[in-house]
Order: sequence, then C-alpha cells, then structure tokens
Amino acid sequence: MSLLDRRHILALAVVLPLAACGFTPVYAPGGTGDAVRDRIALASPEDRLDFALVSRLEDRIGRVDSAPYTLDYAVTTETTELGVSETEDIDRINIYGTVAFSVTDSATGAEVQAGEVRTFTAYASSSSPVATTAARRDDEDRLMIALADQIVAQLLSGVGALR
Repeated sequence: MSLLDRRHILALAVVLPLAACGFTPVYAPGGTGDAVRDRIALASPEDRLDFALVSRLEDRIGRVDSAPYTLDYAVTTETTELGVSETEDIDRINIYGTVAFSVTDSATGAEVQAGEVRTFTAYASSSSPVATTAARRDDEDRLMIALADQIVAQLLSGVGALR
C-alpha cells in the first residue's frame, strides 16, 4: 500500500509544477495546435523537394484550399562530399537544407510570422548508380520531413500571431 502512495506522491510532484506554470498540451482540445490546424493554406509545390515538404506540412497542419493564412516557402539545398575512400571514391554525402518561410494574412496580405529552418542529412554512396540515386532521394525526403517538422514547431511557438 505504501508503494502505491509513493507513486501518487511522485506523480503529483511531477504534475503540479507543470500545472502551476500554465502548461497545456499543444494538441489538446483548445490547445495552440488548433490555431494552426486547417487554418494555413500552403503554396503549391514546384518540384520534388517542394512536394515532399508540402506533403509533410499537410500531414501536420492539414490541407486546405482557402484559409485565413497562407504559408510561402523557399527551399535551398547544398551537397557536400564528406567521406573519400583510399581509392578516392566518395563514400558519404551530406545534404544541407534551408527553408525560409513566411505566413501572411490572406485577407490583408500582412506578414504575421516568418522564419528560417535548417538541418542536414547524410547518405552513403555505393558503386551502383541506381542504389546511390535511391539513397539520395530517400535522404532528400528525410531532409524535407525534418525541415517541415521544424517549420511546424516554429508555427506552434509563434501561434499568438495567428489568433
């Protein structure tokens, strides 16, 4: 019985400070996630990387054609050959990605939030061009997912501008 009491006390010790500071889960009903979900229309993708980015953003914030806000973005990538073998073959390749984005009010055209996110991913090349191409595409997709998740995190942290 005393073990059960200790668990309750420990749970209260963890939960009470969070409740005291006003902690609210982002995706709880009425949470800040509601201010973003299905309220931001995304610019149409123009290439494969844009499509991967928009696809992940739609998964996270919803897909709408007309919304109070519009998100525009610009994707840039840079490739760096990282590992070179003794035979001077490239073994490891990094892809650095940056997305500059802005959220504008659809009615007024006023910018309400802007930012830039960046990260990198890496893949191994092989002697097979087909395998290397598949690895590069998979790496680019992972890069766009990571960048989209960072955009959503920034949107959620700046949600006060979207209300």
